[in-house]
Amino acid sequence: MKIDTNEMAKLEHATGTAPRVDLYSGIHKALRALMADILVAVGRMDPEDESEFDWVSSRVLQLADVCTSHLMHENEFVHGAMEACQPGSSGRIAHEHLEHGDAIARLKDAVQQMRASQGARRAGEALSLYRQLALFVAHNFEHMHTEETVHNQVLWAHYSDEELMALHARLVASLPPEENLFALRWMVPAMTPAERLQVLGDMQAHAPAPVFAAALDVVQPHLDLRGWGKLSRGLNLAPVAGLVEV
Repeated sequence: MKIDTNEMAKLEHATGTAPRVDLYSGIHKALRALMADILVAVGRMDPEDESEFDWVSSRVLQLADVCTSHLMHENEFVHGAMEACQPGSSGRIAHEHLEHGDAIARLKDAVQQMRASQGARRAGEALSLYRQLALFVAHNFEHMHTEETVHNQVLWAHYSDEELMALHARLVASLPPEENLFALRWMVPAMTPAERLQVLGDMQAHAPAPVFAAALDVVQPHLDLRGWGKLSRGLNLAPVAGLVEV
């Protein structure tokens, strides 16, 4: 896929003059972080270490399930909104989603084939999976870029920020709690401090206290001390012991 630099320039101009609600930014940061982390894990995996082998291969299967769920959510909520206001506007990416479904199935098959192998053959299967996953990640990165540029232009042209926020709320409400927490675990650490504060500040203001506490518990282990300190101050939580600002 060729990245359209003209579309990128249009988006940068739009976001530079009038920041809008972006349905894609947060979850795509989460997916990029998750994909990169798992790709590195597969690349350095010791196929002779059974516990490591089982853990890493299970993470690839988990990624496959996450990607499948993500496709379904985008098809139902985002593409539905796009087609309602501009028929045909989601066609290119919808077609790629079908291709991604096939690629996800092939990833799962490759994991099962690797798990069934032994010895030198297992090492070869692991390398093959790594290369296959690398191409999958590369295509998804380009795919997400198109959604963030081309699709956002359609959404911003036809929907207000309030309408986009309501759409996002409906999407999030459709997810089981464990899926929401998993998304937060990868999304919040990948965000800027301002983005983190916006997401968790909204939760603090509107979510039940146990839900907000669970979100903090999921996120905190994956932030460094300085990042957690900035978030804590923004949320008016207890000060972070040992943090010295420079």
